[in-house]
Amino acid sequence: MFPLRLCPMRYRPRGAGALPPVAAPRPCPARPALPAWRGFLCRIALAGLLPLAAGQPAQAQPGPQVVARAFSVEVSPVLAPPAEEQARYGALAVEALRAAGITPLGPQFVLVVDRDVNVQAALLYWLSQPPVFLGAAPVSTGRVGQFDHFETPIGVFTHSLANPDFRAEGTRNANGILGYGIKGMRVYDFGWQTANKGWGNHAPATMRLQMHATDPYRLEQRLGTAQSKGCIRIPATLNRLIDRLGLLDADYELAAALVTPPWVLLRDRTPVAGAGRYLIIVDTVRANRPPWAAPAKPEQGKP
Repeated sequence: MFPLRLCPMRYRPRGAGALPPVAAPRPCPARPALPAWRGFLCRIALAGLLPLAAGQPAQAQPGPQVVARAFSVEVSPVLAPPAEEQARYGALAVEALRAAGITPLGPQFVLVVDRDVNVQAALLYWLSQPPVFLGAAPVSTGRVGQFDHFETPIGVFTHSLANPDFRAEGTRNANGILGYGIKGMRVYDFGWQTANKGWGNHAPATMRLQMHATDPYRLEQRLGTAQSKGCIRIPATLNRLIDRLGLLDADYELAAALVTPPWVLLRDRTPVAGAGRYLIIVDTVRANRPPWAAPAKPEQGKP
């Protein structure tokens, strides 16, 4: 389990030597080497042509239409970007992957986050030709202008076993805040990343990029505005959906099928066909807040 709590932003100037004398994360265990034939099966599985979980029948795995319906029913609050915005973010996702030199092996789920202060939204896509929009929700990214707060970096970030996820312990910090949300919420870890400091000279430094839920009593109502130290805060309902369906768990499900199930995976999960592994962060640089980006009040009866 990752030893740092409440989204700590340990940093060092870019190009500097050792980190300041603070608690460092435990080294990640080496990923077991797979035989060549298993690597071939991995590539097939990533293309959505092989069940990702051992013993999981392919026809039982949810597809994009099922995921879209689940998003509309289970996630709250939700956003409703118009068709032209849906197409715009889909194109941005494709371009970001191309710029990063990534050629997806087949259709898969990706999560796109717009860090623009006037948007602050996460959009889920089925990355096909063309990309299919599945749902959107408000988030919080880095709040610039305060010490130890970073500008959330843009780019393509891979969700892999090289930076193992963990689950919230449900403990409060000195300010009484549940930084990772209630106990059991999954914390998605994307490792150490270069980002601009949000204070001082705003120079590039190193921060730990994570995506996680937040305090449901004091902070979740602020989603849709920049509030975090650089991580991405998402609604607990979206956290549960991504977790239960394994939307970004390509590496984790492959390990479950071919090696051993990582402890962080839910036992009662329903892994999707075409699980993805990419978080794509963009900035659309807007002068004003678009009407669709204003979070609606949760519907009565929805979580």
